Amino acid sequence: MKKGLLLIGRGSREQEVQDELRYICAKAKERGGYHFSDYCFLEVIPPYIEDGMEKCSRQNLDALTVIPYFLYPGRKVKAAINKVIEIQSKSGTKITISQPMSFHSSLIKLVDDKIDFTITRNKISHPKKEIDVLLIGHGSKDPEARTSLKYIEDGLRPNYRNVNHCWLEIEEPNIKQGMENCRNNNPNTLIIVPYFLHKGAHVKRDIYEDLNPAMQNSGIKNIFITEHLGTDDKLIDLVIERAKEVEK
Repeated sequence: MKKGLLLIGRGSREQEVQDELRYICAKAKERGGYHFSDYCFLEVIPPYIEDGMEKCSRQNLDALTVIPYFLYPGRKVKAAINKVIEIQSKSGTKITISQPMSFHSSLIKLVDDKIDFTITRNKISHPKKEIDVLLIGHGSKDPEARTSLKYIEDGLRPNYRNVNHCWLEIEEPNIKQGMENCRNNNPNTLIIVPYFLHKGAHVKRDIYEDLNPAMQNSGIKNIFITEHLGTDDKLIDLVIERAKEVEK
């Protein structure tokens, strides 16, 4: 059976985002035993969902698994799924749609690994139980999005002194408020985690517009920032797991 895999991301003009998705698709194809694997975008720039589905249709696939490659369930995921269903009605290929990349224990471990790497790289000597963590998420009006970040926060909490979260946009606490909450806990060391899949504009520029002045005004001496989630092997494994869940 010729199986295909299609990842749907939100969309970004940043070349790093496209490079990361291309890498993830290649690894998922190899590890998952797919005949074809590619990505497309919900918005911003092509290839759009129509383009991705049309490209898949030219591969003579027997089955196609579509993965909404989003960290949060919400309006964007629903829009992507609805578009796939609309196109599916005109296709002869068997199409299954997975859950998004949320509410999975491997994401907690992935974030913990990012923090561990930051601890090692910066030669932080005191134990994790003396370290505070701040997660920065994108922000969404959908309550399930908030719940999905709280899932990560709660999963990390047993390992650290304090774990808090804030949002880049749309909802509160915003980044300034998040840093103020951290300051009130009088941390010795604060590690900030940009909880984003890709090195897009939000990670490269947007969060720092608010984060840089908030860090300067916080009075916290030791602040470190981890890498975003990127192309970690745990993400690739999660892509394959999400696909296999619905392919069964």
